[in-house]
Amino acid sequence: MKKVGILLFDDVELLDFAGPYEVFGVADELNNHSLFDVFTISESGREIRTVHGLLVRPAYSTQNSPRIDILVIPGGDGTRAVTRNQALLGWIRETYNQAEITCSVCSGARIPAVLGLLDNQEFTTHHAVVDDVLAIAPKSIYRKKRRFVDNGRLMTAAGISAGIDLSLYIVEKLHGTSVMSTMN
Repeated sequence: MKKVGILLFDDVELLDFAGPYEVFGVADELNNHSLFDVFTISESGREIRTVHGLLVRPAYSTQNSPRIDILVIPGGDGTRAVTRNQALLGWIRETYNQAEITCSVCSGARIPAVLGLLDNQEFTTHHAVVDDVLAIAPKSIYRKKRRFVDNGRLMTAAGISAGIDLSLYIVEKLHGTSVMSTMN
């Protein structure tokens, strides 16, 4: 069973994390709860406020989170603050080093960019964030009009709903088309 940790922070975009949460959760439910353990994490473990004001209480803090096999880094205006938070960036780097897959959604691409993970790598993101990511990681390679990009351990998704597409892709990549057919 893969442990899917979804990072939350103030001013996170709701669909960026809720879409992947549902994809992994439903895939698990439809397969006898044998595929994924999906949970949320914030730095402190205290509730966060999404970009539009919804309050969400994460299951874990970065200090007590279980080991993560798949890390989802959503976007939202809060990614700007995350790129300046050295403690949280350290946790993300450590988690990336241990995880099988790390993926960003939308403006979440700023975070692997600031960690140097996009250097000489292809990526996609929301069109409004491309210049930010390229300024942070000028050696990165932007792939316009791609819903998502798979670089192996690091994957990026374009705008908000593309996180759902990337999550469906990961489910199929890990478990094949037979699992995907249960979700139709």
